[in-house]
Amino acid sequence: MKNVELVWIYLLVINLVGFFVMWTDKRRAIRHEWRIAEKTIWIVSIVFGALGTTIGMFACRHKTKHVQFKLGLPLLAIIDFILLVEWMSRTQ
Repeated sequence: MKNVELVWIYLLVINLVGFFVMWTDKRRAIRHEWRIAEKTIWIVSIVFGALGTTIGMFACRHKTKHVQFKLGLPLLAIIDFILLVEWMSRTQ
């Protein structure tokens, strides 16, 4: 398997994890259960899972009242996209 393929697989998996983290935290919030730490959400987002956490945030209507998430996650997703495009242009 080529490095490019591994990167795409990683991006798919980490973004699914990001979506799942937001979905799980929303379900736990509804049930008044133990919650996922915001630090964990940010860590998943920083390691290129920002698109998944952003989609999860809006799809689950979770953390949308928090400005740091409402603005920060989409901004981080844009930065991830720019870095990915830059990396792809250098690998070809």
